[in-house]
Amino acid sequence: MLFLFEMLIKDSPKETTVTSQLNRRSVLGLSTVAAAGTVLGLGAAVLASASKTPGTVLLAASTQTPLDEAKDTVAAIYRAESKRAGGTWHSFISVADPGGTPLPAVDAGSGTVVTANSVNKIAVATAVLDKIDRGLLSLSQTVDVTADIIIADGDGVFRLDGAYPSSITLGHAMAALLTVSDDTAVRLCGLVCPAAELNQILVSKGFPNTQVVPVANPNRFYLGSTTPMEMHNLLRALVNGTLLSASSTSYLLNVLRSPIAFTDGIRRVMSSGDRARVATKAGWFAAGREEAGIMFDTVGNPLLTYALFADNVPGASDFGATNPAVQARSVMGPVFLRAVDMIASGTAGGTRHAASGTRAFPALPYHPSNGG
Repeated sequence: MLFLFEMLIKDSPKETTVTSQLNRRSVLGLSTVAAAGTVLGLGAAVLASASKTPGTVLLAASTQTPLDEAKDTVAAIYRAESKRAGGTWHSFISVADPGGTPLPAVDAGSGTVVTANSVNKIAVATAVLDKIDRGLLSLSQTVDVTADIIIADGDGVFRLDGAYPSSITLGHAMAALLTVSDDTAVRLCGLVCPAAELNQILVSKGFPNTQVVPVANPNRFYLGSTTPMEMHNLLRALVNGTLLSASSTSYLLNVLRSPIAFTDGIRRVMSSGDRARVATKAGWFAAGREEAGIMFDTVGNPLLTYALFADNVPGASDFGATNPAVQARSVMGPVFLRAVDMIASGTAGGTRHAASGTRAFPALPYHPSNGG
């Protein structure tokens, strides 16, 4: 099937509008992106990255490899949508070659130390899971939810249900931490992994800039900072099997790509099946909006990793899906996923990246329940 596509070529001295026909591979994923009100071609070299329609990537015919096409497409949509959103962006996005080696598609100040906000809840969970891997803790042990540990505002469910004092397993506390981004769950994790120990675990794993900020109470902390490169590398270490044990890796990835995990940004304009291919965590505070995660092909190979940190974003009081930076990420997300499909189409689907040790992570089955 052929589609008509309007291409705006901005490299010429004067903007030129061209109508062209796209080949079959060029329209990969049109249905998903069209749901967001965009028209998108994904099988050619990117000549320009901005248009008046959010999410439109402007392309021309090319003989590039699927990997290079994917990199160019990711870079183009990132440039267009981050510019449209405004603010100051620091990001790193990679796509994996057939051997599993991540190749940069976007490097925008990736070494800059940035405010991590709730994206660092991944780092908090990593430290707790490291202690579980060493036999010092267990997912099934309980922590006490007391009135004085509840954060009375902000995000999460503990502050809303009034069901305390009570106890909850550490596994359930981290699930609340990573899905509904529960702020009280941060304090619950601090009960078993104090700030100083948490920071030292992250340093020992090679992330000296991914740190929480201690306070007078040693079991409490602010979520602190990271760099886009370090957060990217932490996620790559996770899927490479060098960050945590196999069981802890599966726990973390399954929670981050569950249907109730963050859906306002990267995953917003996706089907339930596509959302299951994205492990993601977002953050928001003041004028900062952040999101980091991993995208998988249909058999679970981790092919695209992103760490997106925006500050000074207009609409600082809007913490919903209508914030400009969050809207930008919702446009990027389907394009990123179609780029993953482009990469997968150019390799032997279903194979593991044996050269790097990266294994496939098939999504857990999801069947909505009606009770009973």
